[in-house]
Amino acid sequence: MTEVRFSCHPNDVKNYTTQELRDHFLIDGLMKPGGIKAVYSMYDRMMVIGIVPTTKAITLPSFEDVTKASYFLERRELGVINIGGVGKIIADKETFILRNKECVYIGKGYKKLSFESEDPTSPAQFYANSCPAHKELPAAHAKITDANQVDLGSKANCNERTIYQYIHEGCLPCCQLVMGFTELKKGSIWNTFPPHTHHRRMETYFYFDLNENEVVMHFMGTPDETRHVVVRNNQAIISPEWSIHAGAATSNYHFIWAMAGENKAFTDMDVVDLKGIL
Repeated sequence: MTEVRFSCHPNDVKNYTTQELRDHFLIDGLMKPGGIKAVYSMYDRMMVIGIVPTTKAITLPSFEDVTKASYFLERRELGVINIGGVGKIIADKETFILRNKECVYIGKGYKKLSFESEDPTSPAQFYANSCPAHKELPAAHAKITDANQVDLGSKANCNERTIYQYIHEGCLPCCQLVMGFTELKKGSIWNTFPPHTHHRRMETYFYFDLNENEVVMHFMGTPDETRHVVVRNNQAIISPEWSIHAGAATSNYHFIWAMAGENKAFTDMDVVDLKGIL
């Protein structure tokens, strides 16, 4: 059965224990060699999926228990970023070779999706997000050099970073999914700070390129009732539309962000005044 995460009211979240926060919002175990894991969130029906093929190809199931679809992309679209070794995605009769940190978008209507690794000893690690789609769009591949690149922050504020926008206006077209990754420069630890919310869409963060001794303090909650969740390498966290989403780690790192909801404009956000954050 697919793991399901239900929506939570912000007033209820104020009373959650540390374990309850982790149970509702943190996703672990996404990158198990030879396996596939999917979590279905009731926030904008976003799905978070990890796929790590080794000696055998992995075919994406329909997850019929939650989608009630005969094939996964019957009513959905999918974004995939590879954080491991070289991998291959076969979408019906189209084949895409993905190197580290490259992206593929696969639109509504593709019936058979297969995932493979070029070298089982250094497998591809496919991180994917999926949400409902209203029209068919072609599958497309993007390299890092194809992404919209936005440089933000400064060394003085420990948040010097580059945002790589893949599934986004000006790069890969989509229905409602927006997806890319952020790279923190050496010596920088803060992401998405000052923080913001966006009531028109939810978001997920997937943190990677952290060693086993490093952690991220991910901050969430309403601006006047913030909480933190300790996040480790290859863990994801669900961010409701009412919640801030920012983090500070014990070293620099990468994270994949993905959004679903009413508006695709990346700059559509409500910046939080730091004077009122608690």
